[in-house]
Amino acid sequence: MGAITDSVKGFGVTFAHLFRKVVTTKYPFEHPVAAPRYHGRHILNRHPDGLEKCIGCELCAWACPADAIYVEGATNTEANRYSPGERYASVYQINYARCIFCGLCIEACPTRSLTMSNEYELARDSRSDLIFTKEQLLAPLLPGMEKPPHPMWLGESERDYYVGALADPGTAAGAERSPSYTAGPEGDET
Repeated sequence: MGAITDSVKGFGVTFAHLFRKVVTTKYPFEHPVAAPRYHGRHILNRHPDGLEKCIGCELCAWACPADAIYVEGATNTEANRYSPGERYASVYQINYARCIFCGLCIEACPTRSLTMSNEYELARDSRSDLIFTKEQLLAPLLPGMEKPPHPMWLGESERDYYVGALADPGTAAGAERSPSYTAGPEGDET
C-alpha cells in the first residue's frame, strides 16, 4: 500500500510541474543579464590620460590560487612610459582555462588596475584562445586619452599624478585626493 501512495505522490509532483510556466531561457538568442557584482572577464584599467594603471608588481600572479596569471614587469623610461610609476607590465596574460574567478587578484592589486567585468561568454574553440593577452585585457581608450607610451601629463611629478597637487587640488585632473592629506605653507605634509 505504501508503494502505491509513494507513486501517486511522485506523479503528483510531476503533474504539478506540467502546468507551470516554463523557465527555460532562450540563450544564446536572448542573453540573461548578469548580477552587478558578477565576477566575469578581467579588465586592465587606465588612468585618465591613457597610461596603464598596472605597475607590473606581479602581486596578482602571486595571489592567484589557480596559477592562471602570468606577469612580466619591465622598467619605464622617459622615452617609453607606459605607466606613471617606475615599472609596467610588459607581458600580462590570464589563462581562462585555469581561472576560477575567485577575485583574489583584484584584492591583491595595489593600484586598482585589475577589475572584473560582467562578461561571461568566454567559451572558445581552442585552449590556446583562452589565454588572454594584455592587449585583449586592456580597457579601450576613451575620448581624450592618448595611447601609451607617452609622458605623464596629469601633474609635474608622480606625487601629483597619484595624490593631486597639494597646493591646488584643481591642477591634477582626475587625481584622487585623500581627505587626511594636507599641505603646510611651504608645501610640506602636515
